[in-house]
Amino acid sequence: MSRQSILRASTTSGRIATPNVGSRSTGPSAAPTIGGFYGGLRDDTGKISEYSAKDDQCPICKTERYFNQKMRLLVSTCYHKMCDSCIERLYSLGPAPCPICGKTLRKMGFMTQTFEDLAVEKDVFIRRRIAKEFNKRRENFSSDKEYNDYLEDVEDITFNLINEVDVEKTEARIAAHREENAALIELNIQREERDVMAAQEEEERERQEKLERAKEIRREEELERAERAKESQRILEELARGKDAKQVVAQSREATAKREAKRLAERNAAIMATMASTNKRRGEALIPDPPHKPLADDWYDYGDKYVLRRDYDDAVSELVRGDMERLALAGGYRVEDAWNRAVRYAVAGLETTPLVGLPS
Repeated sequence: MSRQSILRASTTSGRIATPNVGSRSTGPSAAPTIGGFYGGLRDDTGKISEYSAKDDQCPICKTERYFNQKMRLLVSTCYHKMCDSCIERLYSLGPAPCPICGKTLRKMGFMTQTFEDLAVEKDVFIRRRIAKEFNKRRENFSSDKEYNDYLEDVEDITFNLINEVDVEKTEARIAAHREENAALIELNIQREERDVMAAQEEEERERQEKLERAKEIRREEELERAERAKESQRILEELARGKDAKQVVAQSREATAKREAKRLAERNAAIMATMASTNKRRGEALIPDPPHKPLADDWYDYGDKYVLRRDYDDAVSELVRGDMERLALAGGYRVEDAWNRAVRYAVAGLETTPLVGLPS
């Protein structure tokens, strides 16, 4: 896919998509060793915030990680790596040239490596920088064409910086744009910060709501277990008094069905209330979704309403019955079980209330 087609693929986001460099969290944890990847450090979200490998070697002092497990390789602004000891030795007294390319470097300019390929590291860093300078949105333009032309110019600037083409002219274009659109740039930065904060707050609210729903479900399950135990005890007491077993079981099933229906209605009402609150915060309309009501059938209530024959005119069953290899693969399968299920469902369907109000 060409660069132009990528840029013109979307005109609704209002910003250039920029890969997310791993956060430099204050509390990273060590990651497990996977193949040649030594692990490095991960932030609180699990993303890699500092890359390292088993075969790391400082190109300046030639120190290998094998001999110094605590060695850190940092990346300069010219995207050359060197260990923290060399950085301290070369740049602690002030700016100095890079031993590899000669570019003037400062100690504070070094950064952690997030990606294995330094070319990717450079690409991400430059795109993140450009995204902060050129952060106009679609609403800042009168037409899609103007917005796409703007994105094309931004990509040209990014391409020049990544590939070091006309760097001085490109930097001058960036400075001129920054001076001309300083107020709009700052406004869009504030908008983006508010959007990020709102998204984080919404995510935290949803997480808390999920926790509350989980607690409520656990409470309902505990209550249901207690009610079942109580109902079982009541059945035993009724049977001990000599009451009819079928009548006792029927009453128990009816009471259980009522409890389940009530509990389902309460749960659906709570879910709908939560969805309505969430959609209200987002400014979206809530489309009611009535709960599904399955057939309240009892599998064992239809066993005395039909008689299963010993044989049926069923070509598929005959194929299965004659294939011993398939029977061996399906342990415990019997053709009679399939017949029993089909006939039982057919009998159960006879008592289903027909649909009304539909055109004939």
